[in-house]
Amino acid sequence: MGSSGRRGGRLSPAAIAGWTGLAVLLGGAFLAALGGLNQTLYGAPAFVERYLGNIARDDIVSAAATPGVRLDEGALQAAGLPTDISTAMLRSGVVDTGPEDVRIVSDVPHDDGSHTVTASYRLESSIIETAFDVRPIDPLYGVLHRWEFATSPLAVIQVTAAHSPLFTVGSLTLDTRATKSGDELAAFTQQASYLAIAPAVYEFGYESTLLEAVPAQVVAEPGAEVAVTVDALPTEAFVERVQAKVDEFLQDQCATQAVLQPAGCPFGVVVDDRVVGEPVWTIVSSPEVTLVPGETTFEMPPTPGVARITVDVQSLFDGSFSTLEQDEGFTLSLDATVRPDGSIAIQLR
Repeated sequence: MGSSGRRGGRLSPAAIAGWTGLAVLLGGAFLAALGGLNQTLYGAPAFVERYLGNIARDDIVSAAATPGVRLDEGALQAAGLPTDISTAMLRSGVVDTGPEDVRIVSDVPHDDGSHTVTASYRLESSIIETAFDVRPIDPLYGVLHRWEFATSPLAVIQVTAAHSPLFTVGSLTLDTRATKSGDELAAFTQQASYLAIAPAVYEFGYESTLLEAVPAQVVAEPGAEVAVTVDALPTEAFVERVQAKVDEFLQDQCATQAVLQPAGCPFGVVVDDRVVGEPVWTIVSSPEVTLVPGETTFEMPPTPGVARITVDVQSLFDGSFSTLEQDEGFTLSLDATVRPDGSIAIQLR
């Protein structure tokens, strides 16, 4: 009978050597596979690529959850940022364009275990290279590498909302007064800072019935501080509404006063003769409304108009009667603001 490799129920030396060799091979294969994973899927370059890929897919929740991205209170203070800085932009639907054509240019390891990973990517029409410093954290299952950004790649965007506290970025509408109180709430131009995922391109603007701003693009690179102004200006509808109020004021409140000097109105006349009939005013031409931003309101500069007076008079010289009819030029200026409820407030100057 042939030998089975066992003697008295025990493995022979040859069998033990065989099993030991197999175990060594399997262990080596496992370690090789583990090393391969740590060099590829769990390597520092892959960590950076995943972060950039999340931005490109507009998965901002995952991008913001990447270790080392979010800033705690201490990190904010160390960066000279207010601890209540807004994180409202850290969501999907806000980024206009994320990084495209991502390519890892280099991966430089350091003695302390950290790596400097340089990535090349395209933002709109620009090709940008950024060096990310990443460092190891507690490994997954004790064997698979995990990383975090040594310095957060978040950008800070300083938004100046001129002439309206509201602005839009992507599909989001934000109010720069969110953390303010008291007199700050009434400021004609507001400023606020926002943390933003980077690298990315953002488009800021504003559009409502009464105000609109030309869209402005901002390229936010990792760790950068950038500024943008959203310049909200009156729409045609705003100007038309103010024009209607001006016309109504001149016609209904001024021209209806049967006196030579209508109270609270920009026109009037002095007559040397005796007035023997009721004065009648008509508006020949109403001032054409134009609105420009001032320090605290939208302003209409002094603008000409013409009113006509018709009244019967008796000459003090010879006692004759006649009808006086003459045009009186005048100017009108005003301030206009948009109330919180969307109505327009007008103050004559």
